[in-house]
This record gives sequence, C-alpha cells and structure tokens, in this order.
Amino acid sequence: MELLVIRHGIAEDRDAFAASGKDDALRPLTDEGRRKLRQVARGLTILVPALDVLASSPLVRARQTADLVAKAYSGLSVTDIISLEPDQPPDAFAEWARGQSRRGAVAAVGHEPLLGRIVSLLLAGRGQSFIELKKGGACLVGFPDRVEPGAGVLRWLLTPGQLRGVRG
Repeated sequence: MELLVIRHGIAEDRDAFAASGKDDALRPLTDEGRRKLRQVARGLTILVPALDVLASSPLVRARQTADLVAKAYSGLSVTDIISLEPDQPPDAFAEWARGQSRRGAVAAVGHEPLLGRIVSLLLAGRGQSFIELKKGGACLVGFPDRVEPGAGVLRWLLTPGQLRGVRG
C-alpha cells in the first residue's frame, strides 16, 4: 500500500476567525488557498496517478482540500474520519490505515502537527514528530509488507511549490 499524506491548504487567519466568534472547525480555505490547491492536486495526479481511498479530517479546511483533490482525481468520493481530527493520537490513524492495507493507494488530508506525528510513527515507530508538512504540502509513504508503525518507507516529501511545479 502507498499512503499519500496531504496537509490542508491555506486557510483563513486563525485569530481573525476566532475573533468572529466562530468555531475553528468551520475555518475555510482562502481563495488563494483554493487556487494553489488546485495546482497542487494536478501535480499529485501526476506523481500518484490513481487513488483507491481519499480520507479527510471533517474540519472544513481539510474537507475543502480533500474535495479539490477528489475533483482532480475525477470525482473520487471523500470519507471523513475522526482519527484525522487535530486532537487525535497518531496511533488512531495508524490503526485505521492498517485496515486499508489491501488497497493500492490511500490518501489522507489533515492538519499539523498531527500529520507529522502520524508520518513519524509510520516511518520510525514513534509518534514524536520529525517531519512537518507545509500547508498544501504532501508526502508519500510506502509499505512494502505490512502497514504498521515503523514499517513505512518515505518515497518523497514535497512542498506545495514543488507540487505545483510537477509536469507530466
């Protein structure tokens, strides 16, 4: 299995949004964030031509990101999973991913620092983050044998600028 991990795109300013009295879970992508994410998604389709599963945090900014990725992959459906919410432990997502092990390519859209902790756990077996994804950035983790902590192999880690520059 290959796991494509994607951080949500540029969202509205956290402090300004909080000052409006709205819940942070409702904070959306900016127009710039959506525009850049469309370009990132095109790059992802070149690097990972097909996805079998697309999972997302249910928070608005992550779900909007996942919807843009789904559109680039010709309307793939998005599944919201709680283990990608920002306050979840990384091993909760690892358990979900283990259940997807028979799939060819799985994508997950979420938030930092959780995504860095998830990737670190899958690569090194520890949930202490040593990887950080930029907003709109992504990495690909391969699992040659089994999906479990420490069994992953980092195929690539790219910034959103690098992904926008990918040409087929």
